[in-house]
Amino acid sequence: MTLQEELSATVGELVQAGKGILAADESHPTIAKRFNAVGVESSEEKRREYRSLIFSTSGLGEFISGVILFEETLGQTSLDNQRIPELLAKQGIVPGIKVDKGKKPLINAPGDEITVGLDGLEDRLEIYRNQGARFAKWRDVFHISDTLPSPQAVEANAEVLARYAAICQSVGIVPIVEPEVLIDGNHTIERCAEVSEAVLREVFHALYRHKVELEQMILKPSMVTPGKDNPKATPEEVAQATIGVFRRAVPAAVPGICFLSGGQTPEEATANLNAMNAMGAQPWELSFSYGRALQEPAQKAWAGNLENGPAAQEALLKRARLNGAARNGSYAPDMEG
Repeated sequence: MTLQEELSATVGELVQAGKGILAADESHPTIAKRFNAVGVESSEEKRREYRSLIFSTSGLGEFISGVILFEETLGQTSLDNQRIPELLAKQGIVPGIKVDKGKKPLINAPGDEITVGLDGLEDRLEIYRNQGARFAKWRDVFHISDTLPSPQAVEANAEVLARYAAICQSVGIVPIVEPEVLIDGNHTIERCAEVSEAVLREVFHALYRHKVELEQMILKPSMVTPGKDNPKATPEEVAQATIGVFRRAVPAAVPGICFLSGGQTPEEATANLNAMNAMGAQPWELSFSYGRALQEPAQKAWAGNLENGPAAQEALLKRARLNGAARNGSYAPDMEG
């Protein structure tokens, strides 16, 4: 199989109808915060225990097509001594890997940030590929205010995302391109739409410049919502605003848009995705790539106790099933019960 054929096969598996991607790529500081919220100290063994439990959930592959792993997890074994990528593959789930090295302030652009990690990326991808990873994810963030993001931040972050994506495809790894427009702040849904469209247009201009094959990538964007300090919009309002922006800014060649949850509650993220799919067919598959919005109930149920494993698995499977329903617009709030 050629690299092109491998890329196409991986994309096809990731955007299957009724399925989405589980983002389990939390860095050590992030997962420490999540564990702290349920009274658990974040140690390597506790991270291994928790992730092994959720990846072993029976039936997870019915609703989850891929899992984004943190570098530590890619090299670990499960509680029953299987390599994590092999454990996932047995469920029909594609293993992936987060490859960026985090963000830092962008010089001469106060309030803006840039993501780093391009140095040595090609060599790292070869290692990850040999460990079983078939796709990768890179996240850049865009702050919103009356003046942010600056034009230089939009252009610089788009360039980084495109360079990352081109490197991934050159070694047979499907890139997930994640331009996250942050929910932090008191901006209106209209301001979010304005920024989101500007960011997406610049990202795709950069992808074109770097000759990234749009058919062999996946976009992981934010939904268009008001800032978290403003009153929430209804699912229908979020759907209308989001689809309006994406139909103007995202080429139809992109096979799948897997939204991040970005600070929404599990229920909000599911309802908003459902409202978009209820609008009818779009040029792309509209799916999910949620982290906390899928895992939060499972973490609460587990609470660091291995005996709570079945309850944690049941909580994760429920959220995966509900988001699977949202993939075709058949979710209803009464299903939460």
